[in-house]
Amino acid sequence: MSLEVRAIDETEFPAWLRAKRVGFLRPPVVSDEEVADRLPHTDLSRTYGAFDRGRMVATFLSFDQRLSTVGGADLAANAVSGVTVSPTHRRRGLLSRMMAEDLALAKERGDACATLIAAEYPIYGRFGFGVASWTTEWAVDVTRAGFDRRRPGPAAEDGGGRIDLSDGAEIRKEGPALHRRLAAQRAGVTDRTARLWDVGTGNAHHAEPWTEPFYAVYRNDAGEAEGYVAYTSDDKWSDTKQPVNTASVRDLVAVTPAAERALWRYVCSVDWITRVRTGYRAPDDLLPLLLPDPRAAQVVTHADMLWLRILDVPKVLEPRTYATEGTLVLDVRDGAGFAGGRFRLDASPEGGAVTPADASPDLVLDVADLATLVLGDESAVRLAALGRAEEAVPGAAARADLLLRTSQRPWSMDIF
Repeated sequence: MSLEVRAIDETEFPAWLRAKRVGFLRPPVVSDEEVADRLPHTDLSRTYGAFDRGRMVATFLSFDQRLSTVGGADLAANAVSGVTVSPTHRRRGLLSRMMAEDLALAKERGDACATLIAAEYPIYGRFGFGVASWTTEWAVDVTRAGFDRRRPGPAAEDGGGRIDLSDGAEIRKEGPALHRRLAAQRAGVTDRTARLWDVGTGNAHHAEPWTEPFYAVYRNDAGEAEGYVAYTSDDKWSDTKQPVNTASVRDLVAVTPAAERALWRYVCSVDWITRVRTGYRAPDDLLPLLLPDPRAAQVVTHADMLWLRILDVPKVLEPRTYATEGTLVLDVRDGAGFAGGRFRLDASPEGGAVTPADASPDLVLDVADLATLVLGDESAVRLAALGRAEEAVPGAAARADLLLRTSQRPWSMDIF
């Protein structure tokens, strides 16, 4: 019997949530409260289900997103989430059907790209997605980090500013503007809607038990907020009545180096905290080298984060800025036909101009591999060494790196 793939209606949303939970190996129980909370924020026209004799056996959804690119502009993105296939219906092409329909509609809408966070690495390359950003998490042994905990507060050590304890309501007020400032400074940041701020600060229904975090805001000497941190702590003591507590950072946003340094020093100086889990950070985060003894920070996670699928090469390359002036002709291969072609990039620190090209290419590569370059993270020289990019002109990969790579690696802080 053929399997039906289509957008769901309101009456099918509870079944869609249950099928999604099955796919992510979570208890297949959905409360009325969860349905009532999530349904108003879900675009059912972009929420797909696969049906076998009326039973939901696969899920998929997408939504509008803004993605920051190099230089502070943002891209219109089609964010993909909630992708599951029930274990009874694997390897029947359901994901391929849902993905093809969704990407075609995103292309028709004029989205520059599609994005997702992959639960498994091998799945999405065949759909033209490439890893555009990576993430790292550290565990810091603060007893060995080298900070002098007898000294004044961490903000004072930076010569100004202060740190104030806060709450979720203040973060919902101050946080969005800080997050937008961060996105203007760094590529790879995805936007946060009012709904995401509510969820992230406990002001919405949670399917899993919610633990209220501690919040702290850094303000400069003029009293302006320049960053904040949200963290939780466990409650553990040794047999000799010594504290061995771990602080787990949920969110740390800073728009100035002084704020970032002060917030990390603050978290690492809280009494009774002997260990700090940083949460997902940019791989070039300040933290390890901020410590007097960087060996106190051990990498516990280093993995791919944001996957990017280019749908329109000019729309992705033109809004960003470039380290220097230069020209590059790219031959982009795209088996799905969304973004393939030969393009001439005329780059400058002010931006890029991308036009169709008849000239011989400098660099030949798949659309998924171009996705790893466009936010400045990957090296074209490394792609060439891996056999994933072909230099039609000697030295083209190094020239691409000179234009495309950035001094800061892209950072995608949110899972969606």
